[in-house]
Order: sequence, then structure tokens, then C-alpha cells
Amino acid sequence: MLGPVILAASRSDKMRRFVSAAPGTKQVVDRFIAGETVDQVVPIVVDAADKGLEVTLDVVGEDITTPGQAEAARDAYLELIERLKALDLGPRAEMSVKLSMFGQALENGHELALANVRPVVEAAAAIGTTVTLDAEDHTTLDSMFAIHEELRKDFPQTGCVIQSYLFRTEDDARRLAAAGSRVRIVKGAYKEPASVAYQDKAEIDKAYVRITRILMEGEGYPMIGSHDPRLIAIAQELGRQAGRKLDEYEFQMLYGIRSDEHIRLAAEGHRMRVYTAYGTDWYGYFMRRLAEKPANLLFFARSVLTKG
Repeated sequence: MLGPVILAASRSDKMRRFVSAAPGTKQVVDRFIAGETVDQVVPIVVDAADKGLEVTLDVVGEDITTPGQAEAARDAYLELIERLKALDLGPRAEMSVKLSMFGQALENGHELALANVRPVVEAAAAIGTTVTLDAEDHTTLDSMFAIHEELRKDFPQTGCVIQSYLFRTEDDARRLAAAGSRVRIVKGAYKEPASVAYQDKAEIDKAYVRITRILMEGEGYPMIGSHDPRLIAIAQELGRQAGRKLDEYEFQMLYGIRSDEHIRLAAEGHRMRVYTAYGTDWYGYFMRRLAEKPANLLFFARSVLTKG
């Protein structure tokens, strides 16, 4: 039951200061965050491509309080795309974006986020890649899906993320599993109330399987975001039952977690994409990684104790 506590801490400035100052934090952050700058992350993309892997790149940071910060987030992605273009890495790397970074929570946030994300999607398309809109807490999803629908009018390859712990997601999956769609399914990593989300891990996993079946039996392109060996095996079987070839769906895992499995799945012929986050505003992302799995928290606690 530590997960909800950690997720609550992800919004605490006091905890942010404590965690940032902890002696062992950098060692653990470096496990999940590929670097702070474009210069640091580009070699990781090159290395992944050399191993037969693809990546999705996330410039971390969500606590946007001004339109200027939202524009800076947009420009960070445009800089990344320019670097990928120069190295001809577009086909190997897509972008994942959180609309909160683009001003979604500000005044007139829906319109602001759409205006800021559109040039990123356009620039990504120009280098042969695309953008996936990440799912955040449930209060933001109607706006995210509306922006997704609007972007797909001009850029139909634009993807989105759905979360199995939300009650609404099976209906969302049926609507999204249409020809040309790209949908990533994850369990979910925000603190959500019992009125909108399953609280029990077993129920979340069951929903994940039901939603994966919907996506596999649909006409779109499923992206299976999981490190769970059982769910990965079930997804493979559901893909086989749906008559999908190995390149008609993909697996996605986080940078720094189960790296050997990345290689194994790629060697089997699966498309394997590594979710690779970078940037200086890493705290919220880092805390959600700790909340997702007790082993991550134990790793962090052990590092703090041994470095203190």
C-alpha cells in the first residue's frame, strides 16, 4: 500500500527537497533518467538503434505555471527533433508528450496545449516519426482525447495512451481501436480515487488483459506498455489469436528496467520500444517509478542508506 503514499509525495514540495538532497538519489535517478540534456540522450538513441530497439523520448517536467514555461517545453521537443533529424534517427525514435507540459492546466489550457503541441507533431512527421500523447490523471483525459482527435485530422499517426486502472478505459479502447490508430496501454501511475479507478492490483491486471484483447482484435496498432512477464506472455497470445504478425503491434518498457528483456523480445522479432525520459525536472516522473514497483523503492532506500 506504499504506492498511494509515494504518489501523494510526488506533489509535495517538502518531499521534493528531501529526495533531491538525499545522498543516494542521483544513483537511482540515473537508473530511470537517461540524462539531463539532448547531448546526453542522443547516444542512448544511437545505442538502442544499434541493438535493434526503438525508443520513445519524453522530456520530463509537468509543473508548468506560466505560458512561457509551456513554450519552453515545446521548444525543448523541437530541439530534440532537430537533433534526431541531423542524425537520421527519426524512424527509430518517436516522442511522448504530457500535455500538462504544454500548458493544459493553465487558463485556456486546452487551446494553449493544442497550439503548443501541434508544431511538435508537425516537426516529428517531417522527419518520419510521430508523437504519442501520454495519459495523466483522469481529470485531464477528455481534453487529451479531444486534442488527439484534432491532431489526427492532419497527422493520423498521432498516438495516445490509455490506463487499465480507470473504469472508463474499456469504452475508450473500443472507440480508439480503429484503423490507423496507435494506442499504448499501461496500468496507470497516478493516485486516483476509488470512484473512477480500480484500487486492487488483481483487478487492474484483469482490466489490462480485457483492454489488450480489445486492442488486438481491433484495427489499430496496439503498444503494450508493461514489464510484467505474465502480461507480456498474455499479450503475445492475444496477438496470435487475433492473427497479428509480430510487426503489427509492439512492446514498450521503461529505460533502465528489464533491459535484457528488451533485447530478448527484439531478438524474437517483436518491435521493442524503450521509453526514455530525460531532463532536469525529473522528480514527478521518478516518484511514479518508485510507486509502480516495491523493488524500485527498496533500491532507492538501499542507495540512500549506503551513501549516507
